[in-house]
Amino acid sequence: MQTQVSLSSIGRLINGTHENPSSILGIHPVDYRGQAAVAVRSFLPDAKAAWIIDTTSGTRRPMRQLHPGGFFEAICDISDDSNDAIDAQHHGSEDTASLDGEHEAAKNNTKYRIQITNRDGEMIDMPDPHSVPSILTDFDRYLIGEGRHHQLYDRLGAHLRTVDGTDGVNFAVWAPNAQTVQIVGDFNGWDGRAHTAQGSDQGIWELFVPGARVGDRYKFRVRDAHGQWIDKADPVGFAAELPPLTASIVADLSKHTWSDDEWMESRRDWNPMHEPMNVYEVHLGSWQQGGTRSHGWLDYRDLAKRLVDYCHRMNFTHVELMPINEHPFTGSWGYQAVGYFAPTSRHGSPDDFMYFVDYLHQNNIGIIVDWVPAHFPKDGHGLAKFDGTPLYEHADVRQGEHPDWGTLIPNYGRNEVRNFFVANALFWLEKYHIDGLRVDAVASMLYLDYSREEGEWVPNEYGGRENLGAIEFLREFNSVVHEKFPGVVTAAEESTAWPGVSRPVHDGGLGFTYKWNMGWMNDTLRYFHNEPIHRQFHQNELTFSLIYAFTENFMLPLSHDEVVHGKGSLLSQMPGDMWQKFANLRLLYAYMWTHPGKNLLFMGGELGMWNEWNHDDGPQWELLDFATHRGIQQCVADLNQIVIDNKSLHDLDFSHEGFEWVDAMNHQDSVLVYLRKSSDGSTPILVCCNFTPVVRQQYRVGVPAAGFWKEIFNSDSEAYGGTNVGNYPGVKSIGVGHHDRPDSIEITMPPLGVSIFRLES
Repeated sequence: MQTQVSLSSIGRLINGTHENPSSILGIHPVDYRGQAAVAVRSFLPDAKAAWIIDTTSGTRRPMRQLHPGGFFEAICDISDDSNDAIDAQHHGSEDTASLDGEHEAAKNNTKYRIQITNRDGEMIDMPDPHSVPSILTDFDRYLIGEGRHHQLYDRLGAHLRTVDGTDGVNFAVWAPNAQTVQIVGDFNGWDGRAHTAQGSDQGIWELFVPGARVGDRYKFRVRDAHGQWIDKADPVGFAAELPPLTASIVADLSKHTWSDDEWMESRRDWNPMHEPMNVYEVHLGSWQQGGTRSHGWLDYRDLAKRLVDYCHRMNFTHVELMPINEHPFTGSWGYQAVGYFAPTSRHGSPDDFMYFVDYLHQNNIGIIVDWVPAHFPKDGHGLAKFDGTPLYEHADVRQGEHPDWGTLIPNYGRNEVRNFFVANALFWLEKYHIDGLRVDAVASMLYLDYSREEGEWVPNEYGGRENLGAIEFLREFNSVVHEKFPGVVTAAEESTAWPGVSRPVHDGGLGFTYKWNMGWMNDTLRYFHNEPIHRQFHQNELTFSLIYAFTENFMLPLSHDEVVHGKGSLLSQMPGDMWQKFANLRLLYAYMWTHPGKNLLFMGGELGMWNEWNHDDGPQWELLDFATHRGIQQCVADLNQIVIDNKSLHDLDFSHEGFEWVDAMNHQDSVLVYLRKSSDGSTPILVCCNFTPVVRQQYRVGVPAAGFWKEIFNSDSEAYGGTNVGNYPGVKSIGVGHHDRPDSIEITMPPLGVSIFRLES
């Protein structure tokens, strides 16, 4: 019998340019001598011979090779079920639209396999990829179209699958404007002609590849909207090659056996508003080096053990990782992501990263991950113009490109794009048990005119500068995260006066758990840059933060951004001679740790580094050979412990009831005194700060209750490298009212120091 497939269609198939290979390949109804039959067609470029195996009867039928390039066909009855399905359909040519339903019916009733002898003489038995049912259900497709498929990562990407006893991988990708999509990789010698995916009306291309396995490298070879071939990494790929290589890698995320049940259960009841939170911000690539991996990077397993030991020693409750998703340029620190679903291979495999998270949880350390949905790079293998069109990004550069960073801005108004990022956030929480997401560059998302001059931006539909799509995206992201993962926190790096960043969505807010207090950070560092003699004129730079401190749930950040790009290290930013620099840094930390809000410190800050942070070098651990730097480190460790041990220093971080000024007006002496309180009325904490190098003796401070006020911390302690001026072990009140309080104490205020007191009796 002569084939019903045109020679031009066969030619386009062999050349890899056919717009819809599934209209030819697989099982198709045909009219054979007036009788209903089926044609089974395969493109098998490596086959010398091929057969159809009827799995119902065991009958083996040869396929005819209709083209020397490897096009085979057999006309036969596959099974009674298949014939019944086909008989119910209209029969016509390959170009007839009504065949789509017949094709699906035939595929879903497939009971055959293909057997080939390859050019090496090996016999291979496999299911027909073009007759394997899709893993996408109608409901999946509906949710994707609505932008509400929160487990998108369970459908798109590369998933291990067994079909009729044959192991392989199911590949699926969204590329609605592509003319053709092939899967290329180690499993086919990077020749995708035999693995051209089947398209759908939604623009999702899918194919099961028998024999593909964990560890195989792959890409999607896309014939884009303009007819050009481009190789793209998998947007939902779970693993990636070590840069500068760019292929995705098939990974099995089910291998790891989690042992953090106790942590995960307790997290559900953990209240981020009232519990202590001391966060250590870490760049994994440079925190510690000397590993056996490329560039001396440590693997995730080694890092886990080292970080746990260090966090326990330093009393940090959480680690915040700078972006760990795959990124091509190490110098971007992870902020220009390509592999949104892949932990960077610089430190190991996905299973290794699961071990990292698991180990920290077993040792009671939480993990926050820096997440970057605000922009992505233009790298050719990434999301940029994925199918030859601005698919994930805006088409208009006034909306679609960041002028500062040279990166692209996601089109949050598109359902599929919004879905991609929301699902990505949930992926890290579900698959990797991450405890929080810090969202980078939120201000750039909220404002259409962010870093743009007049005429360089497009107003919203109401003529305003607010990015309505981004606002809706952030609200959806926070709502879904908090609903599905109780106890998980979200934090916004947001530097403007946008209202309600950390207020619930149902109250009109954006829904974040915390907002980074960039105003506090800028004002405080600016104040500390002043020589002490001039600080009396800048007292308001410290007191101003308490005017708005409870309008949001603030986290106080001294992050990596404060020690890069020529700013110098925190220690080098402090004024004065050597002694004053160290004293000022201890003063800064003690003031920060007792100020309302959760605390975050970037790695190296606890060492008193001299050098600005460099991602190639990391912290100056060798400085711990010097007592002054060991003193800074011990000071930070003790401050962390004091916050943990004293409810008044963490219970009401976000309520005015947790803070009370005792003396905010003594700008002549550059002194601040305040109380921190808890919700249960337990012992308040008294904090006395002296921002000058002048010792204040017999300084009277009003206290709310009589008794012995124990000095539980003194930043000028010899243990920290100070001069040991203070009030050890404490002071007893003297029965004289002061500062509008019924009693008072007389203390010695250490130079450039902070004394913290707690009422003992």
